[in-house]
Amino acid sequence: MLLNIQHNSHYRYDAPVHYSVLRLRMYPQSSPGQKVIDWSVSMEGATQEANYRDGYGNRTTLISLERNVTELVIRAEGKVETEDRTGVLGKVYNFMPIWLYERETALTKSGEAIRELAAGLEVRSDKLAVMHELMGLLHQKVVYTPGSTTIGTTAEEALLNGKGVCQDHTHIFLSVARVLNIPARYVSGYLMLNNTIEQTASHAWAEVHLDGLGWVGFDAANDICPNETYVRVACGLDYREAAPVSGIRFGPGIESLAVEVNVEQ
Repeated sequence: MLLNIQHNSHYRYDAPVHYSVLRLRMYPQSSPGQKVIDWSVSMEGATQEANYRDGYGNRTTLISLERNVTELVIRAEGKVETEDRTGVLGKVYNFMPIWLYERETALTKSGEAIRELAAGLEVRSDKLAVMHELMGLLHQKVVYTPGSTTIGTTAEEALLNGKGVCQDHTHIFLSVARVLNIPARYVSGYLMLNNTIEQTASHAWAEVHLDGLGWVGFDAANDICPNETYVRVACGLDYREAAPVSGIRFGPGIESLAVEVNVEQ
């Protein structure tokens, strides 16, 4: 499937920005299941400072805002050819050792509810089946409810609330997998929806590392393993390490953000 993707992020500041540095992780890469045909990232109100690959293998651009700007626009667009691999990325490795992905973070730290959910899963040698069971359970337990959580909501909080968005489903999945000593990572990217082209955010799902298969993806928000409608962009231990845009800003005032994502065949 050939997907056409447009991702626009429009930041507005009610006071001129004194100084800001941002990391952009908005570059999909060719890998098993996807081939990048063309891709470009442009910006207004900022200057590109450096390009590099981080420890997770994400292509990253460092930008600095021009002094005293009140608006920043970042545009990413291109075409990616995809195929259905039933979620199996395979044995694709970068710099990080596999055991690192068993480490908890502030957003994925397990609490009583997470550990109880993990304990309720039947322990068996077929870890792939266990992960499918976990995906189905989270899809039932956590209702997809936009606006019910924030980027700082933890996995434990989202599970207790029983509602959230794809970021929360992913954090809970990662937390449970790590309690079970299964390496797991957060993946950010894009998803083509059947009922609409226009979206207000990118997508997220989990990948776990299973002996013999390598990395396998699970999207608990939609109760499906990623197929040809998904495009991988970045990965990390949680949202903060795989977010499309992250960084720091100095100066007074309030920041607002409007995101437009279009994905179509």
